[in-house]
Amino acid sequence: MAKERLQKVIAHAGVASRRAAEGLILTGKVRVNGELVTTLGTKVDGNDEVTVNGEPLEQEQHEYYLLDKPRGVISSAHDEKGRKTVVDILKDEGVTTRVYPVGRLDYDTTGLLVMTNDGELANQLMHPRFEVNKVYIAKVKGILTNDEMRQLREGVMVDGQKTKEAKTKLLETNQRQKTSVVKLTIHEGHYHQVKLMLKAVGHPVLKLHRESYGPLNLTGLNPGQFRQLKSSEVRALKKLN
Repeated sequence: MAKERLQKVIAHAGVASRRAAEGLILTGKVRVNGELVTTLGTKVDGNDEVTVNGEPLEQEQHEYYLLDKPRGVISSAHDEKGRKTVVDILKDEGVTTRVYPVGRLDYDTTGLLVMTNDGELANQLMHPRFEVNKVYIAKVKGILTNDEMRQLREGVMVDGQKTKEAKTKLLETNQRQKTSVVKLTIHEGHYHQVKLMLKAVGHPVLKLHRESYGPLNLTGLNPGQFRQLKSSEVRALKKLN
């Protein structure tokens, strides 16, 4: 039986992403066959007994879901303020597996969110070196000009760094309300990135919706609805890596 790195085994069990699993090992939370392990290079196989925080590691069957996140829901497993989370939506419909969102959408942002207990895939999808295209539809204050659209395509300064090239398309303008609707395709995932990019060109976001993520879209789903990913969709996500 082939041996694998301990952090990878922990991630595959759905306990944490590989990076978080490394933290558990380094802080003395992991034992192998009763022995404390703090070395990241340690390898184990199915004959080894692994415990994390004293609990035996059990390999969970990986599950993958696609959620159309509604406005006013937290992209997290728990919320200190008691607000509804994306995990609550799945639990309310009978999903008992511990799944977590891949990345986050803001409280007031709607749209496509992948949820899974496959910590390895989640970690890979969120890593900066994997350029996963994400398409957003934003309603903003003011009328976007051709020059501002060019700036967005070429990159704008956000938190002292220039964003990478993006694709843009002006979908509509409303001269009476002084608003615009723009489609923005990016492959970075920095905190509040789309909102900050549009603010940088003078157009604060009024509404934001994520339309697609890599090969996935929300066809057939309404806000608050979800479905399991098809095996072909999971394979497509893994090929992004």
